[in-house]
Amino acid sequence: MNMNSRVPLYQKIQQYILEQIRTSGLQPGDRIPTEKELMKQFNVSKITVVKALSGLADEQIIDRVPGKGSFVGSGNPKKGSITADSSSESNSVLKLNQSTKLIGLVIPSILDYFAIRLINGVQTTLDEHGYRMMILLSEGDIEKEKEALKTLHAFGAEGILIFPVDEEHYNDEILNMKFTGYPFVLMDRFLPGVETDYIAADGKLGAQLAVDYLWELGHREIAICSDSPIQTVTVQERIEGYITALKNKGAMINPAHIITDFHIQSLKDAESHPLFRYMRNRMATAYITLNGRLGVQMYQLAGRAGLKVPGDLSIISFDEPTSVVDGFSIFTHIKQFEYEIGCKAAATMLEVIRSVGDNRRRTYSKILLQPELVPGQTTGIPPAY
Repeated sequence: MNMNSRVPLYQKIQQYILEQIRTSGLQPGDRIPTEKELMKQFNVSKITVVKALSGLADEQIIDRVPGKGSFVGSGNPKKGSITADSSSESNSVLKLNQSTKLIGLVIPSILDYFAIRLINGVQTTLDEHGYRMMILLSEGDIEKEKEALKTLHAFGAEGILIFPVDEEHYNDEILNMKFTGYPFVLMDRFLPGVETDYIAADGKLGAQLAVDYLWELGHREIAICSDSPIQTVTVQERIEGYITALKNKGAMINPAHIITDFHIQSLKDAESHPLFRYMRNRMATAYITLNGRLGVQMYQLAGRAGLKVPGDLSIISFDEPTSVVDGFSIFTHIKQFEYEIGCKAAATMLEVIRSVGDNRRRTYSKILLQPELVPGQTTGIPPAY
């Protein structure tokens, strides 16, 4: 069978199955090759095979029976969906016009305004182009993230927007998607050394803006805090920006001011938390927190320690955790334009989908938005300055 190399792998599998039905005289109810057989024959992942079979099942060409396999369908195939192209050289090249108008979104949680604004941006752009969105939460767990990706594949999503879990190790499902040509776009985080479409704010520049602002106010003991492991790309970039900014000012880097990989579970036991003692002992006069939720927790810890913000210490957070409307910010924060990230990520997703099947070498889109520092009520001059 002569397969066109420009046809995506999952479509080649669909072509093969349709050809088998046509040339082998298979009747409704006859078994077709199993997933394992197709994976071995085409040297592809299970994801690709499931996508191919799900598409045929959606068009009522086959019936999939859980635990038993797939069989030639007993219904009437939908017209104009998967057909042979009689004008081709060999009559064996098949066309697929199977738009589900569904885009998946995998995100760790929707616990803060960053996520809400990001999702609103995605939805606005998809709505403009007649697409629907299905959101699944990974809850910060890489296994749940893998399962979410598989589920969206099974539902027939044409592509997936991914806000990856903070992990040292790559999600192999994402790597499989890259190798099989399945459309996806990463948001906020990327995979070092792996070319993908990626959209985020410039975290390194954001940290530099925070240090510069605090320095101008007179702060010299500036700490940077993260409740994520230091190995994650996002944290590394922001700490790199923090270090670069201090070096540019000729300041010594105090390793004790780089506070990472800790968690504040509850304020009930705040006094026993190492960070509480760090703040109470006035080890630093200003803190940069790498997410908005942590900024609020630091503010609360300061109160428990009897410290006033900004009288005794200053706090700058990445993202504004307390205002859903611009202009009503309480925290001094690094604005990352998450709504715009969502819009651009969705627009890029649609471009990637349109490029599927194009045999030309595609240039991956890497977009870094320029963050801004927005002054608020949590920063001021240091004590006795």
